[in-house]
Amino acid sequence: MTNRTTPAELLVLQATRTLGHATAARLAERAGLTPAETEEHLLDAEARGWAAYTGFGGDNGWSLTESGIRHGEGLLAAELDAAGARTEVEQVYRDFLPLNDQVAAACTAWQLTEMSIGAQRVTLSATITALDRHARVLARLESRLTARLPRFTGYHHRFTAALHRATSDPKWITGTDRDSCHRVWFELHEDLLATLQLSR
Repeated sequence: MTNRTTPAELLVLQATRTLGHATAARLAERAGLTPAETEEHLLDAEARGWAAYTGFGGDNGWSLTESGIRHGEGLLAAELDAAGARTEVEQVYRDFLPLNDQVAAACTAWQLTEMSIGAQRVTLSATITALDRHARVLARLESRLTARLPRFTGYHHRFTAALHRATSDPKWITGTDRDSCHRVWFELHEDLLATLQLSR
């Protein structure tokens, strides 16, 4: 999600929000910044009470505080209005919602199949085919977003990369330990919600 037209502070805060809890290295990769620059902004955010470094069972990482979320949303609103993009992003979000339901359904059906739950079973090839159709729509949505807000660049590439890997390793569909299709999609949803200051 590289874009230097968006302030680095906002890129770091938004990466922290969409990832939820992540190391500085992962945040740097997501924000498209150097590790040193990302670390600097994280420490500044921590000093201002916007971010916290915590650990859960050895899984250490950064997350936003409530005040950090509010501060980030203020920066997002200012960026949105400065770019004159509010109307278009709102329309993209409306177009995204039915697609979101379909992707969630496809991922859930695959998870249930993997766990042998329920009578209905889906095949890996059918799941990949379904998600591939959604990927093509995602490409068009991303194009509309990046015309005004280039920081949205990368979701389609990440989603299709995960989908390609899923042909040989199905964990790339819904795995939580990698940049899976489901994880990428979840992050895009969170990015749109934060940008428009909406809740799930």
